[in-house]
Amino acid sequence: MSGMHCASCAVKIEKTLSATAGIESVSVNFALEKLVVSYDTDKMTESRLMHTVCRLGFELLPADRRSPDFRRLVAALVLAVAFTLPLLLSMVLMALNICVPALEFLHSGRVQMFLTIPVQFVTGMRFYRGAFYALRAHSADMNVLVALGTSAAFFYSLFNLFFSAEDEPHLYFESAAMIITFVLLGKTLEAVARGRTSDAVRKLKKLQPPVARVIRENGEAEVPIEDLQAGDTVVVRPGERIPADGIIAEGQTSVDESMMTGEPLPVEKAAGDTVVGGTVNRNGAILFTVVKTGKETMLSQIVRMVEDAQAGKAPIQHIADKAAGIFVPVVILISAVSFAAWLLLAGQLNHAVVSAVAVLVIACPCALGLATPTAIMTGTGKAAENGILFKGGDALEGLSRIQALVFDKTGTLTEGQPVMTRFDPLDGKRSDLLLMIAVAEKHSEHPLGQAIFKSASGELNSDILSPDFFEAIPGKGIRAVYEGATLLVGTRRLFDNCQLPETVQQRFSSIEQQGETPVLMTMDDRPVAIAAVADRIRDEAREVIDALHGMNIATAMLTGDSRRSAAIVGQRLNIGRIMAEVMPDGKAAHIETLKKEGKRVAMMGDGMNDAPALAAADVGISIAAGTDIAIEAADVILMRNSLTLLPFAIRLSKKTVRKIRQNLFWAFVYNVAMLPVAALGFLHPGMAGAAMALSSVSVVLNSLSLRWTKNTENA
Repeated sequence: MSGMHCASCAVKIEKTLSATAGIESVSVNFALEKLVVSYDTDKMTESRLMHTVCRLGFELLPADRRSPDFRRLVAALVLAVAFTLPLLLSMVLMALNICVPALEFLHSGRVQMFLTIPVQFVTGMRFYRGAFYALRAHSADMNVLVALGTSAAFFYSLFNLFFSAEDEPHLYFESAAMIITFVLLGKTLEAVARGRTSDAVRKLKKLQPPVARVIRENGEAEVPIEDLQAGDTVVVRPGERIPADGIIAEGQTSVDESMMTGEPLPVEKAAGDTVVGGTVNRNGAILFTVVKTGKETMLSQIVRMVEDAQAGKAPIQHIADKAAGIFVPVVILISAVSFAAWLLLAGQLNHAVVSAVAVLVIACPCALGLATPTAIMTGTGKAAENGILFKGGDALEGLSRIQALVFDKTGTLTEGQPVMTRFDPLDGKRSDLLLMIAVAEKHSEHPLGQAIFKSASGELNSDILSPDFFEAIPGKGIRAVYEGATLLVGTRRLFDNCQLPETVQQRFSSIEQQGETPVLMTMDDRPVAIAAVADRIRDEAREVIDALHGMNIATAMLTGDSRRSAAIVGQRLNIGRIMAEVMPDGKAAHIETLKKEGKRVAMMGDGMNDAPALAAADVGISIAAGTDIAIEAADVILMRNSLTLLPFAIRLSKKTVRKIRQNLFWAFVYNVAMLPVAALGFLHPGMAGAAMALSSVSVVLNSLSLRWTKNTENA
């Protein structure tokens, strides 16, 4: 969108479109110059929408087209500076009582008038045009303030120049020119700074290569990225970016996925592994089959989420919107009262004009409108660089306010895949028994059996033969025959009818008390080995829980697992509250219970059964390795399969909201403090313009300081 000058412009567009038939929802982001609108196609068309916006004095542009405003702004600023500098020089020389004969002509009222005219009516025409559209829409904005203020200064000076009886009439041509120049300077600096807040999105968009090398019947062919189709076979050589999402068909390599996860270490990839478009192939050449292209790729989804988050509004933004909506009319009233008071009570027309103009200029609500969106844009961009995706400004603000964080256990606090944590021989050589259990479990489809086979075969580092006979015993274990020996491998239930030695019973109990599952192997009815299988706690989990406690965030665990297993995990991690044996449909109810206790609750989970709880929480958090349903229900997504990003996400959200509050506080304080100073005649209109521009720029720079927030884990 082109043509917005301040927060009041955004409020005006929202207010007008919201009252238009057919418009269902509308959101205008002043900092991003972006309009997001939903409308009923039966009652509203795109052309009518564009006409409505055009009548307000703005231009709608496609989302992928950059506004031409910046180039126009720079051109206007250059012209304004060229004509204002002589006026400023004249003012300084007169203030310091310095006589430079060659520059005496600058003190002439007529020369100052001719220098001011191009600034007032060429570079300043944007303010007159904006004021016209604002008043036609029965509203007032920054354009009205600047147009009124500078016009008052210019025409009052013009009247005094030609009709005043005084030898040295009061002239304020330089004030009018300086106001317009400083406003344009402030707008230019804002535009440059706002551009930097969108760096993260621009960098992400540049990650996708323009072409891909596709394997055809007659060899390789370079194909534009937009022509890639699912099923194409693409070759990627070392050092090249992967053009789309897919599955490796041939070759092995390491891939730099830092753009997606924030993780600096390359990830080893081989045939059957997935690759993501935009990541960098480091070592070997690979062939991969394209699975997703265009808007369906992970990179496109990340870009869309970051853009949506930057365009969205945090709840705190609505305070600024309401204030900006009523601020300008109030300022015009204060300016009129100030003018009348100086004129009627003090009889000083000169002071009346100066104070009225200064009030109009100093009160521009630009800083108010930039306070929230610039901080959100910078914060969400910084988060994306570190592998954290916020789905909106409300998610970012919500995460900053949480008082309790509830974790799902399996796949979130634990790795989600059972592994064999120990293997103890009871009768025989360890390597021989390890081979036996690997052979027995080779064809098992049960997660416990697969975990034992994977761990045992990995430790042996050799090919495992198949058993001569294999039978699965559902819910208990397996029976196998190998080299004439009958092998039974299973849990306690498989041996319920057997008289196991007391030492084996004790081993079972000891392993169970550790929250792990004991698995016994017998050979021809003789106990020969016992293994322990567990879903291992993530290495970083305790550190993350401690970090949350350091932020005064209470922790809880919500799981469908047994109370004993949950209690053991909770004790090891020092989690404050355990809710175990909870069915999937009951998880959301537990979240609601915590909320009724007065806590602002976040829920972190990765499974389909966590989706209702993620949706019920004030903030839902998911890991990108989780199910699609969990990711869809979550408000915050951690792109790395690790909990270490969680404390950083919370710290960044808190810091971003702190910046928003600082910005709003100083924007409000600035206006409240400077209005009486201007009304009492203590502020020169030109200096008021400079102060107003400085206020807006300082807000943007304060937001940009978020770019230097460090993730201590990667620092």
